[in-house]
Amino acid sequence: ISLSLAPEGQSFVSAETPNITMTGRTDTPQDRFCLVGIFFFILGLGTLLPWNFFMTASLHISNKMSLDGKESEQNSLLTTCMTKDLKIKWVSAAPMKEYHFNNWMTFLSQLPLLVFTLLNSFMYQRISEAIRIAGSLVFILLLFILTAVLVKVEMHEEDLFFSVTMATIWFINSFGAVLQGSLFGLVGLLPQKYSTVFMSGQGLAGTFAAIAMLLAKASDADPESAALGYFITPCVGTLVTLLSYLLLPRLILFPYNQKLKYILVTFYVTKIYLPTQGEDEAKLETSPDRSRQADSSAEKASVLEVFKKIWVMAFCVTFVFTVTLSVFPAVTVDVKTAFPHGKWGHIFIEVCCFLVFNINDWIGRTVTTWIRWPGKESRVFPALVVSRVIFIPLLMLCNVQKRYYLPVAFSHDAIFTLIMALFSLSSGYFVCLSMSYAPQLVEPKDAETAGALMTFFLALGLSVGAALSFLLRSLV
Repeated sequence: ISLSLAPEGQSFVSAETPNITMTGRTDTPQDRFCLVGIFFFILGLGTLLPWNFFMTASLHISNKMSLDGKESEQNSLLTTCMTKDLKIKWVSAAPMKEYHFNNWMTFLSQLPLLVFTLLNSFMYQRISEAIRIAGSLVFILLLFILTAVLVKVEMHEEDLFFSVTMATIWFINSFGAVLQGSLFGLVGLLPQKYSTVFMSGQGLAGTFAAIAMLLAKASDADPESAALGYFITPCVGTLVTLLSYLLLPRLILFPYNQKLKYILVTFYVTKIYLPTQGEDEAKLETSPDRSRQADSSAEKASVLEVFKKIWVMAFCVTFVFTVTLSVFPAVTVDVKTAFPHGKWGHIFIEVCCFLVFNINDWIGRTVTTWIRWPGKESRVFPALVVSRVIFIPLLMLCNVQKRYYLPVAFSHDAIFTLIMALFSLSSGYFVCLSMSYAPQLVEPKDAETAGALMTFFLALGLSVGAALSFLLRSLV
């Protein structure tokens, strides 16, 4: 048979062909110069810029709050007394408030992903894909610009600065959640390798943020100007992401897959050949009976039926992110170096916590392109995922300061760095395997449902891990 890419409402199946069988298409248009892959890599990177740039800047924001708080305290909560040599000494009348910034930043960054994943079915039916993706990127860009402007704004009220920062984090990650959910559905229309490329881009977003912070600290600029330059960087990154999305429909492979999805959903047959464009290309028709038969065979399984097939992968992705977010960054960002003097003490967390984590997380995601062990039906896979729980006590026993209950078992920087490398490598590897295995466990017609379910459980794991971070940090 032959099919033409007819408009909606017109048939694709020829009435002259009584028996139609289908396998995967063999004449898929080539991705010229890997542009589709490059654009989806950029889109993946852009989805996690909000989370990673605020997370990596947590020390800067905490320090700014401490400095503003001290200044406010000196103006209102402190008294003075005279020493014998007539010099003024400040005496604290009240302790500084502890905001648990890292915990709240993590929680308010991940909770929107869970909320908007639950709202996806409502949003997808009423808001077009273009508005969801392009609109989210525009609002993320505006919020990053606002954040950069606020670097130059003095806020002496510590509570006000904390509230504005938390509100910005909530809204920017809410738009990021809409963006991520929409792009996961979009990348699902493409061959499997593009999902890996997209997730590799997500993994590199943290490295991008960590390098930007290191460059800001290495500059000779004053801290305020360095912070301004740091927050301008994601503005540029988000703008490039928006341009990449706008250019994507112009590529050959992408419109082909958009139309292919319509064909597969409308007519669940087993072999489709798409002709090259030509003057004699025929528009094909089908009988009402055959259309009804095709529509019936194209009916998707229920969400519960799909979940029964992928529940192991859903558990794995939830558990991986629960373990990861329960200690990173809420616990790991408070680890102190054994060599605090000099420049190393100034960049220790940026290198050994953020840069090491994000590079190894990206390596873990990327290596799944060549290595896929254990298999999707292996019992070893969930066992290895559960074994990652050992990283929680290992990181809590590093040189975390302030600490109240646990002793320091691993004070050397090298041990902390090694634990972080294995922790992040396993996180990226198992997350990428879980997300790519799930659609393979269901029929092709149910792959999109499986992807949506996995996105929900991914968000659930992030939110549960962020909530647990409050408890685990208090137990150190």
